[in-house]
Amino acid sequence: MEFLRGVLGLIGIGCALLAARALVRARQGMQKQSSATGWVIRTVLCLAGVIFRHPVDALDIAVWTLMAAAAGAGWRIAAHPKPPEDLTDTIFPDEK
Repeated sequence: MEFLRGVLGLIGIGCALLAARALVRARQGMQKQSSATGWVIRTVLCLAGVIFRHPVDALDIAVWTLMAAAAGAGWRIAAHPKPPEDLTDTIFPDEK
C-alpha cells in the first residue's frame, strides 16, 4: 500500500507541474480554462489519495513539498518561454 501511495505522489507531482503550466497558458488566452481546471482537479485528487486513511507522515510532507516545487517550476517555465531559434542562416547559407 505504501508503494501505491508513492506512485500516486509521483503522479500528483506531475499533475502539479502541468496544472501550473495550464493555468499560466489559460491566463494568457492560449489554452481553454476547462483544461486548466481539469489539471487542478487531478492534482487535488492525488493529494487526497496520498493522505487518505493515513496520518500525516514524512511521505505526505515530501510529496506536498515536491508538488509545490513542481508547481513553481511549471509556472516559471510557462511564464518565461524560450524564444525560437533562428535557423535562417543554417537552412539558407549565403551563396557566394
